Formats: sequence, structure tokens, C-alpha cells
Amino acid sequence: MNPFVPLGAPRRSILLMSLVDVFDRGLWRLSLLDSTDFAFVPVAKLRCSFGGHRARSRPVMAAPSSSGLEVLLGTLQNAGDMESMLNILNVLDELLSAGTDRRIHHMISKGGSEALLTALVNSARSFTPNYTILLPLLHLLAKVGHRDRQIGLKAQKADAVLVVLGLLRQNVENARRAAACLWVLRVFCSSVTTAELLGKNRGLDVVFRLMSPHTTKHLRTVKAAADAFTAMLCSKMNCRTAVAKGYIADLLKLYEDWHNNDTNLKNVPIRRALLYCLHLAASSSVGRDAIVAVDGISLLFQTTQTCLTMKGLESLVEPAIQLMRKCNPKIPLPLTSDRSAYSFPLPSRPVDDWEADLELYDGSSEDDSEEDAENEEPDNRDYEDDLETDVNKLRPRPEPDRPLEQLGQYVHLCPELHHDFQDLDSSSEVDESSDDDSILEGESNYKLNDHRNSASPSIRENHFKTNDFHKHYFGCSRKGQEGQSSMVDRLLEKYGTSIPNHDPRLYAATAADTKSIAGYSILAFPDFWGHLPPQEQEPMAKRPPHVQRKKVFEDLKRVICPEDMINKVVFDMDEPSLQCPSDVCPSSLRFFSKFESGNLRKAIQVRSHEYDLILNADVNSSAHCQWFYFEVSGMMANVPYRFNIINCEKGNSQCNYGMQPVLYSVREALEGRPHWLRTGSEICYYRNNFCPRRGQKHPFYTLTFTVTFRHEDDVCYLAYHYPYTYTTLQTHLKMLEKSVDPRKVFFRHQNLCDTLGGNSCSLVTITACPTSRAWKHLHQLRNRPCVVLTARVHPGESNASWVLKGTLEFLCSDDPVAESLREAYIFKIVPMLNPDGVINGKDMEFSAVMPMEMIQLFGFSVVKYMLLRREVPLPHRRQNI
Repeated sequence: MNPFVPLGAPRRSILLMSLVDVFDRGLWRLSLLDSTDFAFVPVAKLRCSFGGHRARSRPVMAAPSSSGLEVLLGTLQNAGDMESMLNILNVLDELLSAGTDRRIHHMISKGGSEALLTALVNSARSFTPNYTILLPLLHLLAKVGHRDRQIGLKAQKADAVLVVLGLLRQNVENARRAAACLWVLRVFCSSVTTAELLGKNRGLDVVFRLMSPHTTKHLRTVKAAADAFTAMLCSKMNCRTAVAKGYIADLLKLYEDWHNNDTNLKNVPIRRALLYCLHLAASSSVGRDAIVAVDGISLLFQTTQTCLTMKGLESLVEPAIQLMRKCNPKIPLPLTSDRSAYSFPLPSRPVDDWEADLELYDGSSEDDSEEDAENEEPDNRDYEDDLETDVNKLRPRPEPDRPLEQLGQYVHLCPELHHDFQDLDSSSEVDESSDDDSILEGESNYKLNDHRNSASPSIRENHFKTNDFHKHYFGCSRKGQEGQSSMVDRLLEKYGTSIPNHDPRLYAATAADTKSIAGYSILAFPDFWGHLPPQEQEPMAKRPPHVQRKKVFEDLKRVICPEDMINKVVFDMDEPSLQCPSDVCPSSLRFFSKFESGNLRKAIQVRSHEYDLILNADVNSSAHCQWFYFEVSGMMANVPYRFNIINCEKGNSQCNYGMQPVLYSVREALEGRPHWLRTGSEICYYRNNFCPRRGQKHPFYTLTFTVTFRHEDDVCYLAYHYPYTYTTLQTHLKMLEKSVDPRKVFFRHQNLCDTLGGNSCSLVTITACPTSRAWKHLHQLRNRPCVVLTARVHPGESNASWVLKGTLEFLCSDDPVAESLREAYIFKIVPMLNPDGVINGKDMEFSAVMPMEMIQLFGFSVVKYMLLRREVPLPHRRQNI
């Protein structure tokens, strides 16, 4: 219904004559007008349109240079008769309705909001308010105020807030007038202070009275009341007031009533408005607690299930789900402590000191960065200086922080500089034992037979002690075979293996030298046995529609029906009795991750085929949980199992866009198909309701995926990405060193330094051997540019190791491009900058075992190399004769 009263014939004629005159002059083209068109309305014509009433009202007109809009607004504020105000309101409404929002913003910039508020206050404060004027005025004010961000403050300044609230109280029984007042109050509440002012004056009570149960009358008023109530709840004070007066429970009852009785689906906007009311209430903790206290989650869950079955109610599903997620109570992770299950003593501080750092994680990090930015010197903020154009600002190259004499200790890290290549004159095989330069400090000279004999008995015989899968394949017990041969030899004799550049025996022997904080004595089968690359390119997984909605519903059932949950711990790194639970939970899956790069701390069976998994945080930390690698066994074939990793930390994941975890099946490997395969369906990554035990503010996210295993009682491994362990690297380097031709390829595998965990940080040098021992050939070798390659500073980025593995194999190959690269460059490669982090299954920087000294040491070695190229004297020509 149009709130404007029809104009009489004389007034309509005056208005239309004015508008037609403007149209005839080409100044009012509805299809082309923008906000600047107001300025072209002729002032004289506007004055003529109100000329018949000048004697009675004598309005104060604008100056001759004023625009038509300013004339209208000025006349509106000072007009004393109803007819003039109605004419002006009609003109403004026509102009604003025909154009775009640019016209409204232009009117706001010219003081339109203030003019409307002044006219409203003046009209409402009369002894007998004239609603013939007030209704179109309220309608126009709601339209303009919706685009004015300062309308709330302007209304307070004009004393219009309480005026409109008073009009609403007077017209509660008049649906049309009440709706107009509610629209204006809604736009006023864009300011929190205005909403609080209404709350202090019992505005919530007045508005809530108009939100009636299901009815077929005055639907527009009910919708306007719900919108206004929602706007008023933007204030936390109003939220607390609404909770104290029981309005939250009443809102839920109203929503249920409209849901049950709106059978023809004609009142979906009202139901949606009630949901938004509850959303605003749930923005505060008291509002969420009030919804949970009256079992609001169950009510919303049931109504949403009904909405899913009806096509016209799709718009209610998403806000209802988000409301339930918001109100789902926060639950601490089911751990005894947030910190990692492992700790490592730093040389510079006790183990207990790092606990204080846990409180500084997350919330303090952003604040610290902002504070640093504020305290930064002005000179550092000036990014517009072009240093290259100002010679005075150019800085000399910084000097090394240690004298050149101390760089001599790194000479052995550049064997290509002082190697004499005597083997180039001999046609026989190279005897490594006679090469003085090949036995450098920390260099890995591996002999397979010696290492096999010296390997630790616990590694050779018991590294599969907790994995009972062998008896399923061999068909005999462990006791019958114990003492006959090692498990490694038995497996290889029965099944054999043909993985390129991989030797299981060598891997098992190399693993004996790998040191871990947890004291790993068990090998993961995929790392020991090896694997082949995928047979074909694997496409990104297609995500089915509404999969996240489905998973959230399943999670909400835990709160609604807790009696249906099993909640049985089947694996716990903190409990030794639950680390190998093969016979503790015969009806459950069996989990294990106490092997190199494994990272599963706890597994909880929540339903018959659903498990919550908790990853172990980085050593000496309570954070950085994203990488996972664990073993699972005891499954049934062709049964979907859902896995939920519930303490992920990143805000989003590629798993939402087609990425899948990888799976390795032991049975498939023993049958000749040793592959890591992308697997999992219904994969999604979303925020959950878990929180840290120590009260940190950062949220947790769930990575959920469903796996259907092909074989009964198989042993499988699941990982974030294809694992690449430290032992795999060491094994690969030993095999690579034995495979190259020493007369063509200069390959040296050395120890850059030892980590605090006692492991070697490898340094590999690759270049082409000189053609001969002639001085010019040696000179060309020692003046080749140096290329430095590094990887795995973040242990969770295993893809970097696979890239570098291919790089190493290519550089050592007979490919003509590889030969050209070796002849042109010297490659210095650190394939794993963070060995201890990789070994212990970490995700980010493992500062406790990878100190900055290690990185600095490598940096100094590079500096040393560049300096020694100039400082070390080359051998005399006569020495090469």
C-alpha cells in the first residue's frame, strides 16, 4: 500500500506541470539520470509549483544559486501546511524511486537525512500528529536511512529516536502505522548507541509484543518487528536484557510455531527473520548459553531436518546450520595437556621454561607484530626512497662476522677445491679406500655387509613386533619362525622387491643409526618396503554437494544424542597400555604411529565406524598440527570408515578443493602393487567446536574423510602426503653414491653438521670431473659457479623431498642436459635442513633440535666456498705433470 495520500486535482496539476516542464527541457530522463541530476531541476519551476500556497505558509526559500534538491529540503523543514509537505514528499519519492542508490547518496550528502528527521520531529510533536504527513515521511526516512551509515547518530542528535518509539507505543494496534515506525527504528539501530538508547527505554518490550505467533493477518508488521528486534540485538547490553527477560526462549517458541503452522510456505521471510534474531542473540556468550539451556539446538536440528525435505525451505537451512554451529558448546581436546607428548632439553634453557611460551602462541603473535609496526622508526617506514639514485645512502657489502682464518675449518666441505683427481690417469676401477679426500669428517662410507652385521638386534628382529599382519600372510605364528632368519630376510625371500633406487635391507640397516626423541624401534612398512610411483595421473577428487552440511549434522548429533556415542579410546600415546591395543579393543580399528615421521597422538572411537584422531604437536610446543602419518589395521572389507582429524590449525585446506590423503596397503604391496594411492570420499575441512585445554583463543578445524578398505584385516597407512623419511634420504644417498661413475661424476656425501638430536645433516656435492689433471681443466672446475639447493626446513613439506630426489637422480644421470649442468656448475645440496623435525613427525620449525647455529653453519660454509675460490692457491702446473 502506498503511504502517500492521493493528491487533489489542483495540487496534482501543479506538481505534474512542474515535472512535465522539467521533462520537456530534457532534464528528467529516468533511464539516464544519476545523482547529479538533482542540480538541474530549475529553482524557478519548483517555486512556481508551490506558488499558490506562498501566502499561507511563506516558506523560507533557498538562495537563487541553490539547486532544486536544496530548495525541496529547505521547504520541507519550514513548510507549515500539509499540502506543501505532501507535494515535496511526492517529488522526493518519485525521484528516489526511479533512479539508483546514487541519488539517495547524493541526497544524503546534501543534508537530506537531517531535513527528514527535522520534519518528522516537528510533525510528531504537534498536539495531534497528522499521520497523513507522518506515514509518507516515515516511509521516505526508512528508504534514505537504509543507505546512511550515520543515520542513528543523526537521529539521536535530532531527538528523533524516542519520538519514533513514542509513535510506535501509540500505534501498537494500528498495523500500518506500527510497521512504518518499525522500519525507521530498524535503520536507526545501525548505530549501537542508538540501539542501547532504545533498550534503556524499554524498546525491546514494545517491539517484541508485535512479534505474534503464527497468524494470517498483519504479516508485514510481524516481519518488520522481527527485523527491528534483530537490529536492536546488535548491542550486547540488549542481548543481556533479552536473555534476562526470557525473550530467547520465546523466540525459539515463535520459530517453532511458525515452522509447524506455515504449511503453505508463504511466510518463509518471517521464519528467516526469526532465525536472524537468534543469530544476533548468539553473538554473545549469554545468548548462546540461553539457547543451549532451553534445548534450542535440538529444536533447530529437528526443524532443519524437515526443511531439507521440502524444496521451498532451502533458504532456511544454511542460517539454521550456522546458528547451531555457533551455539555448539566448546569442548577442550580430550588430552591431558595441550603440549606435545615429547620434549627435548635445549642447551641454553631447562625443559620447563618452554611451557611459558605456550601462552604466547596465537593471540599474542598478531598483537606483537602490530606493536612492532607502531614502534618502528620512521626511517624504516619510508619505502619510497630509491637507494640506487642516492649514492650517500648506498651501503657497502657487509663483512663476515668472523675472520677469514676461522673459515679454514670448513675446507673439508668443499672437496672439489682440493681433490687431485689422480684416478683420472688410471684406467682401473676407483679404489675408495686409497682416496685420502674421500674420508672426510662425518662422511657416510657405507658397506652393506658390515652394516647388516652391526645393526641393532632390536631393529633387525623386532621392528615389526607390534604389527601382527605377517601371520595373516604367512599363515603361521611368529613363534614358529623366530630364530630362523630375520623378518627382513623372510619377507624378501617370500615376496621379493624391485623398487628402483631402494633396498629394504639397506633401509633397515640405515634405520639403526637414526636417532629419535621417542626412541623409535619399529619401521613403517611403506618406508621399509618402498613404493612405486602412481601408474597414471591422479585427478582431483570431485566434492559432492552439501557434504560439509552432512558432516556438521553428524557432529551435532553428538550433542543432541550423547547416549549414542561410544567414546572409547583405542590408541593413546600418553598411555603405554593403549599404544599397541591389538587385543584391548578387538571390535575396533587398531592404530599405531610410533615410527619415523609418524604423528598420531590419540584415537577415539565415537561411533561403530567413526574415529576422532588427534595429532601430536611439535616437540616443545603446543601448536603446528597439520601433518599426519599413521598405521591402521583390523578393518572389515568394503565398509566405509570415517576419520576425523580434529585438531588441525590452518584456516582452510586444499582438501576442500579436491586434495585427498594417501593410502598404502601392505597386502597390495606384497601382491606386487606397492603404491601410495590417493583415497577418501566425502572429504571436507571445517571449523569445529574443540578448543585448547589451556584457554588459548585459536580455533581448531576438522579434516574429515571416509575410507573404504578393499581387504579384510589388512594393514594400511594413511598420510597427509607421500612420506619421505630421514632414513629414506640416507638410504637413497648411499645407493646414489654407489651408482655414479666416479670418473665422470664428482659425488660427495658429507656431514654438514650434527643436529641436537644426534643426527647428521647431509651435504651433497655434485659436479663433473675434469677431463684431465691439466691445470686448465682443474682451473675451470674450481671456478665454476655454485648452485645451492635446500629442502625440508618445514618437515611437513614432504613434497619438497620428492622434488629434490628427482633432482639428485637427474644430476647424476647420463642425460646430456645433466652432463652440461655438471660441467657448468657445482651443486651444493642440503636435501634435509630439518632432520630431527622429519624424524619426529613434525609439521613446522623444530627449533629445539634444529638450532639457528645449523643454518648459520651452512651459511658460513657457502661464504667460505665463495672466498676460498679466490683465496686458496691452485696447484702448480708442474705438480700436474
